[in-house]
Amino acid sequence: QVQLVESGGGLVQAGGSLRLSCAASGRTFSRYAMGWFRQAPGKEREVVAAISWSGGRTNYADSVKGRFTISRDNAKNTVYLQMNSLKPEDTAVYYCAADQEPYGLGSPSADFGSWGQGTQVTVSS
Repeated sequence: QVQLVESGGGLVQAGGSLRLSCAASGRTFSRYAMGWFRQAPGKEREVVAAISWSGGRTNYADSVKGRFTISRDNAKNTVYLQMNSLKPEDTAVYYCAADQEPYGLGSPSADFGSWGQGTQVTVSS
């Protein structure tokens, strides 16, 4: 079982940037694809970005392409989400999640079954 702890959320003005981090423990982090998800009030959770186990493949939701970048540091057991040009509609609780199967390619439809507690991102207009 993997434990995930997100950090880096906060309040930022539109156009600003934030960098989220997700620290993993309890499992061989480097073997598993990772994803970032978000859930805004009254909306369903949606995938934001995903990255393969090696970091060589990434996928993004259309709404964040060109603004967000997912990356990972397997030596630090950490996955990141760099968020630039933030918009009020990016306001949500952001969660990281781990693929349940090893050596995944970071498909947004992968079986992400381990979740962190979430970190709040609020973008003011």
